[in-house]
Amino acid sequence: MKAQFKYALIAGGTARVGAVIVIFVFNLVSVILGALGLLPFAALVTAISLGGVGIAVMMFLNIFGDIAIIRRLFKAPGAYLYALTPVPRWKTLLASVVTIAVMDIVSMTVAITGIVWMSMILAGNYVGDIIGQAVSLLSPEFMLGFWIFAMAAVGYLLLMMVIIFCITLRKSVFYQKHGGVMLTLLVAAGILFIINLSPLLLWPFAAVSFRWMQFTVSLNSIGVVMYVLLGFAQAATLFVLTSRLMERKLNI
Repeated sequence: MKAQFKYALIAGGTARVGAVIVIFVFNLVSVILGALGLLPFAALVTAISLGGVGIAVMMFLNIFGDIAIIRRLFKAPGAYLYALTPVPRWKTLLASVVTIAVMDIVSMTVAITGIVWMSMILAGNYVGDIIGQAVSLLSPEFMLGFWIFAMAAVGYLLLMMVIIFCITLRKSVFYQKHGGVMLTLLVAAGILFIINLSPLLLWPFAAVSFRWMQFTVSLNSIGVVMYVLLGFAQAATLFVLTSRLMERKLNI
């Protein structure tokens, strides 16, 4: 399993690992110096601007890195390594999905958090304020923010699984079928439709209303937790189906 993660990491590009380290160090130094009041106004504005550039660069590297990891699962010559290695396909799929999710979420969190902290410092928050905000991490508001972040992370993971499942479907069940691309798009649309309706299952933990031909689901604290669990269950279901299709037949 360790080897599968290594292959996925290499396929995803070591360039974005280096970019994450550079952005983290730059943001950390800028935040510390800014919080101590050692950065003049112009330098702090420049640091924030460079932080914005770092976000754009990180997004660019993440997109191309994710494409490379997914391509390695389905395209020669990389896919031959997975096909010929006596390892269950669910392990290679798990390594690829986890690598994509972790690298994307961690890199964007590092890039965005840095520029948010620098913006707070520019607005007049210094060492005392930052320490007070760090202490408030145990507050209920922070826990709610944590679960909202978890919702975004699970939603991103679910989107990745929808994409990989549809590619697998195109490479297996619909391979060389007439209208295979259209059938794959219809399946993708159906999956997204079901996912969009799935929050209605949370009605015991949320307030569900119908207005202007749309359902609105208002989540409370428990509802947010259940939403995360629901999204994870959906992603796990797509993961199992995808791994089964890969084991059954996959045209490289």
